Amino acid sequence: MTSVVIVDDETLVRYGFELILGAGPDIDVVATSNDVDAVRVIALHRPDVVLLDVRMPHVNGLDVLRELQSLTDPPSVAMLTTFDAEEYIGRAMELGAAGFLLKDTDPEALAEYVRVLARGGVVIAPGVDRRRLFAARAPIEPPRLSDRERAVLACIADGASNPEIGRRLGVSTGTVKEDVRALLVTFGVATRVQLALRAAEAGLLDG
Repeated sequence: MTSVVIVDDETLVRYGFELILGAGPDIDVVATSNDVDAVRVIALHRPDVVLLDVRMPHVNGLDVLRELQSLTDPPSVAMLTTFDAEEYIGRAMELGAAGFLLKDTDPEALAEYVRVLARGGVVIAPGVDRRRLFAARAPIEPPRLSDRERAVLACIADGASNPEIGRRLGVSTGTVKEDVRALLVTFGVATRVQLALRAAEAGLLDG
């Protein structure tokens, strides 16, 4: 079972997401929270995935995200947003968010997005302006990589987990873990999301 905590100051949003995800046989919404007690609730339940509103009246979603990254084995976090809050995308990704979902995400797709997040993948829902990921950022010099390292990067950007990458490339999961660890060091980042962003900025990914 994939455990999920939903954080949003709007009761209707929390209820709707809980209802949709709770219908899945492999997803358990263990708690929902408004903004003020979000970190406490998440630390208590230690979910696999957190859906976190990026803009709330009493607590900044980015501040909550920053605190979550200090936890031991932090959850995979996807920010919930509306079109008028997309300016937060780049900063949230830099802080370790694993995705961005619009609050009007297709209900049929929502559960699958959560499964991808739980596997360590990256989710940017249709409708989110991906150009904002790289807005106002200086270009970086692309490092020299092997063909397999480039292939691993492409798989990470595609939201694939380590076992999935191993199957695609015909190597063991252990080998993939070592490749990912080396890539994190090469790019000087701490998370797979940041790694995918850096690779895209360096022109190492198609699309």
